[in-house]
Amino acid sequence: MVGARKVVLDEKEIPRQWYNIQADLPRPVPPPLGPDGQPVKPEMLAAVFPMSLIEQEVSTERWIDIPEDVLEKLLLWRPTPLQRAWNLEGALETPARIYYKNEGVSPPGSHKPNTAVPQAYYNRVFGVKRLTTETGAGQWGSALSMACCLFGLECRVYMVRISFEQKPMRKYMMRVWGAECIPSPSTLTDSGRRILERDPDTQGSLGIAISEAVEEAVKREDTRYSLGSVLNHVLLHQTIIGLEAKRQMEKIGEYPDVIIGCAGGGSNFAGVSFPFVADKIAGRDVRVVAVEPAACPTLTRAPYVYDHGDVAGLTPLLAMHSLGRTFVPPPIHAGGLRYHGMAPLVSHGVREGLIEAEALHQLECYEAAVTWARTEGAIPAPETSHAIAQVIREAKRAREEGKEEVILFNWSGHGLLDLTAYDAYFSRKLSDYALSDEELRKSLSSVEGHPRPE
Repeated sequence: MVGARKVVLDEKEIPRQWYNIQADLPRPVPPPLGPDGQPVKPEMLAAVFPMSLIEQEVSTERWIDIPEDVLEKLLLWRPTPLQRAWNLEGALETPARIYYKNEGVSPPGSHKPNTAVPQAYYNRVFGVKRLTTETGAGQWGSALSMACCLFGLECRVYMVRISFEQKPMRKYMMRVWGAECIPSPSTLTDSGRRILERDPDTQGSLGIAISEAVEEAVKREDTRYSLGSVLNHVLLHQTIIGLEAKRQMEKIGEYPDVIIGCAGGGSNFAGVSFPFVADKIAGRDVRVVAVEPAACPTLTRAPYVYDHGDVAGLTPLLAMHSLGRTFVPPPIHAGGLRYHGMAPLVSHGVREGLIEAEALHQLECYEAAVTWARTEGAIPAPETSHAIAQVIREAKRAREEGKEEVILFNWSGHGLLDLTAYDAYFSRKLSDYALSDEELRKSLSSVEGHPRPE
């Protein structure tokens, strides 16, 4: 079966538990800190999240059961196929075997509903009526809109203004599922109005949109906030990707030498990789590579510091690689990879030597995406293209070294609603952009005086 093009699990084989990497880390992740510099207590997050999700956030249990009502909704598209990129292998003349987990088959077209569904479920059970959130490229906003629709919740999405303008189809998807999509910064919140007073023409950022969504949530008793990446419970829910991939690779007698995922906040990368990182912790020889944009080099150039997850400083201080909460990234088209910080668990994995990080320019990524589309057929999202570009690098290296390596990556979303970005690429309107040292120093001024993780 090693020659199979597609490996499919039966619905009965879907994982019934999520994997929590916090149970196996050699050293624990430094805890979030409150305004007083002391570790945040669970009850301090109660205005933002239901207690069930807070418990998952701080849990160190290795396995956490997936509720039956959540499994029922996940089965709308899961298990997702593991596919082999035979045509790409042939075009690259590589001895490497390239496999990808196809998360683009979900209703919104990405990996995001893997956590949107359980978050909507836990909030409904808790008695919450409304959810607020932010979104960059719109994949998370679309996923949460669908999940809220399935569980009968209202949903308001603050979408980063540049993506709101570049990707209008995403907001239409949200509207179909009954959600309201607002360009951020907006005049609906105090934090949004302050930003607009300082810079009326700002293109926005995920940090700004988070501030708006959190501010609204804490002001209403019937509302909670939902996050699509970064936090521990979000990454936990995404591990269903890697758990399925493990079972699928076992069916064909394979195991990856290299695991690759694009990384913005860290959720889809963690989802595919953490079940394999557990094997690495246990002594297995496997490389795990997170790929980010050179224009937003969080893991590759930013320090490991305590920083807020939002511009207004409403969230606790998180131990993470951060470019500074005031960082406003350039308008690269991979909107889902423009966050100023990286998930604490992913940041900690890099710090512990469990995860490697690479930063790539967008022209190389679009070239890789076009190569993929012209060999494998499917059009990747700009975020997914970063993983593909690294896959091509690894496949070429395997060819040069004559190694039959097995490469696994997460095809985290399709690009059918990102075609204007491809038009910009073909029209040569895109260019590579590297964050300058001066820009980096300026953005990092917002973390001066913050405590440093031990």
